[in-house]
Amino acid sequence: VVEGLSLLDLGVSPYSGAVFHETPLIIYLFHFLIEYAELVFMITDVLTAVALYLAIQDFNRVVFKKQKLLIELDKYAPDVAELIRTPMEMHYIPLKVALFYLLNPYTVMSCVAKSTCAINNTVISFFILATMKGSAFLSAVFLALATYQSLYPLTLFAPALLYLLQRQFIPVKLKSKSFWLYTMQYASLYLCSLVVIICLSFFLLNSWDFIPSVYGFILSVPDLTPNIGLFWYFFAEMFEHFSLFFVCVFQINVFFYTIPLAIKLKEHPVFFMFVQIAIISIFKSYPTVGDVALYMAFLPVWNHLYRFLRNIFILSCVLIVCSVLFPVLWHLWIYAGSANSNFYYAITLTFNIGQV
Repeated sequence: VVEGLSLLDLGVSPYSGAVFHETPLIIYLFHFLIEYAELVFMITDVLTAVALYLAIQDFNRVVFKKQKLLIELDKYAPDVAELIRTPMEMHYIPLKVALFYLLNPYTVMSCVAKSTCAINNTVISFFILATMKGSAFLSAVFLALATYQSLYPLTLFAPALLYLLQRQFIPVKLKSKSFWLYTMQYASLYLCSLVVIICLSFFLLNSWDFIPSVYGFILSVPDLTPNIGLFWYFFAEMFEHFSLFFVCVFQINVFFYTIPLAIKLKEHPVFFMFVQIAIISIFKSYPTVGDVALYMAFLPVWNHLYRFLRNIFILSCVLIVCSVLFPVLWHLWIYAGSANSNFYYAITLTFNIGQV
């Protein structure tokens, strides 16, 4: 971002170099706020936590009403009594979600590093809040903004639509006219918002250079700088003539699971949204620890299901140990020269397996 700002101040396109790959709205935001960058990132994290708090609060209210109705209609089997949520238990869940995000070491590291992932998380959290409130317009606008920022949130369209359909009591049936009408309305709002944002970016720069520099960079993965993702090692070791095929295979991973998950979890769109955010954080081309922090914040929402998790202690230890070893192996590889890329990628692979 600093490189892009320097080029912009000199009257040169910020995308003329090979360093800046953020969107035009980001560079113009920091053009005015660069001196307060630390404050900006702290505020964005607080806004994310507040938005998640309000979103989960509204979601719990809907869940409790549905649960109360099913209890009155005697729809629950006797053996699920221990899974029924109490008002006191649900009261503290939004606070736990907010604290899980703010106090997560990954969030702190992302904030200290001044990663623009924090801004992406804020936009996604406001999209979730608008969806939970049942506002199709704001949901579509924030989803368009999130897609504009990092492309992959496009996959959140399906869970948002399913939740909004539930709020409107519209059945998810392909033969239903109301289903298709509402779907077209939401899709139109989303596409129109995305077009407006992209056109605004063009008018700011008077150039379309940002499209290959931002979205081409995300999809083609030209920068193989080591990170916590799965892409860099494979393509650093791969022959050039195979790379296009495997880039497509790797990128499809993010989008491939959306349809089967939509079919399987159509009655649980919020859980579908959580799973999709986790998939994005694992399979995106340039992931950061800030992406991991966002989906981890949702874990308290389903704390009544923890008893059904298997190997939770082992997986927790794997994630913690990998997080500690990341900087150690990076230092041994880059600075001490006593390790190589295989060591670092082994930890990266283990970390992502633990997430899966």
